[in-house]
Amino acid sequence: MDIIGRAAQLYGNSPMLRVAGKTLSFIECDRQAQEIAKSLYHKGLRIGDLVAIAAPNSGELIVLLLGLLKAGLIAAPLNSRFPVQQLRSTLEKLRPNLVITGSKESFAGIGTATVASILEEASFGTTSGDFLNPEEMERPVTIIHTSASSGEAKAAVHSFANHWYNALGSNKNIPFAAGDCWLLSLPLYHIGGYSLLFRSLISGGSLAIGEPDETLGHCIENFPLTHLSLVPTQLYRLLADKMSCGRLRKLKAVLLGGSSAPKSLIEEALRHNIPVYLSYGSTEMGSQIATTPEPIGRIQQNSGKILPYRELTVAKDGELLVKGPCLFQGYRQDGIIEPQTDKEGWFHTSDIGSVANDHTVTVIGRKDNMFISGGENIHPEEIEKALMMIDGILDALVVPIADREYGQRPVAFIQITAEKITDESAIIEAMLSMIGRLKSPTRYIMIEEWATLPGSQKIDRAWYKKEASKKQNPPGNSQRFSLWTPCA
Repeated sequence: MDIIGRAAQLYGNSPMLRVAGKTLSFIECDRQAQEIAKSLYHKGLRIGDLVAIAAPNSGELIVLLLGLLKAGLIAAPLNSRFPVQQLRSTLEKLRPNLVITGSKESFAGIGTATVASILEEASFGTTSGDFLNPEEMERPVTIIHTSASSGEAKAAVHSFANHWYNALGSNKNIPFAAGDCWLLSLPLYHIGGYSLLFRSLISGGSLAIGEPDETLGHCIENFPLTHLSLVPTQLYRLLADKMSCGRLRKLKAVLLGGSSAPKSLIEEALRHNIPVYLSYGSTEMGSQIATTPEPIGRIQQNSGKILPYRELTVAKDGELLVKGPCLFQGYRQDGIIEPQTDKEGWFHTSDIGSVANDHTVTVIGRKDNMFISGGENIHPEEIEKALMMIDGILDALVVPIADREYGQRPVAFIQITAEKITDESAIIEAMLSMIGRLKSPTRYIMIEEWATLPGSQKIDRAWYKKEASKKQNPPGNSQRFSLWTPCA
């Protein structure tokens, strides 16, 4: 299916792409994508070839991705902020036919071009030759790397059908139509960013994108937004700004995902009447799996209901299993797509949770984060959620440390809001009341800023696990965190 040509026919001169001082219609995007596809075909690229892209978010990058989609090429957007050596290592594993960068960086042994040079060579209407529009729905169209919160990032391969059905189900839950505008606030190498392209092409809504270094606050003021995708950290920063907060209140939907949202953050959003939708998703399922059917009106622990074109069940050990037309084709390893489903077609998410009779999904934590204390299974995320229910605690991370009596015990790193100082005894008492003594952290380490994974906003859990295990108390000159020990 030529989804871009289809969108041009359906939505014509309606805006698809909004950048600073410029708007491109669906017809214009289709024409430019056509010329890029012809130019790439002229370079020798054919349907199914792999193109890696290491460039920051921009309007030009969106147009380039549309050209790759039009040509039937597989797009592998990468984090351009990765160190050069990490990019080289990733490219060696991918073995792309072409690498497109945002600068003049070259990679030995691989054909390299820049985004600007590709667009210039296309010349938008002057390239001779033609190419075949791919029709196969099951053809691979993207490789999106997982965030690697534990272990090495994996190259998840999605087909056209995966993105198509994910967008259909997402748009049915949160309507996104002609006249609407969704800000691309997440990177295009992230599944939450790339998935918006299909939502726009299917529905006729437009996408807005700021300059690479432009703040979210400026973008919210500069574009006629109706929809926005955020992770908790982004929402927290926007709520702290009065002008941005007022603009958020006028939106139709603020889709919040990526990690558990602190109670204080949700309370603040509700107080300002922000239309927040909670969501649970994964790279492997093309983004959202479950989302609240309407903006939340209260504090809740679940992530909403299973969306159309997704199936979800719970294994005997509590692991969430998913399948359906949104499910990716597998991980690319040594140039081959390796399927990741069991005999019944289920993908094992490594998430632990439950599903109610009304199809509401509650996620407890990660199977690979679980540890055993005193013979009991302990899920760090359950403790983290309890901590974030306490007034004054903005964010929390729990890791295990060795213990002679219990085997392992939980230690908590916590970030406290400046305006609400919670004393130590209040935290200890609240945790004992909510989750009991066994699950309550034996130590609390207060921090100001999180150490995150390279090029990501995800907290580096492995780093904190090592730090917690080093010593009972950190060196006095440590700038990473300060420590207090509430109980033995």
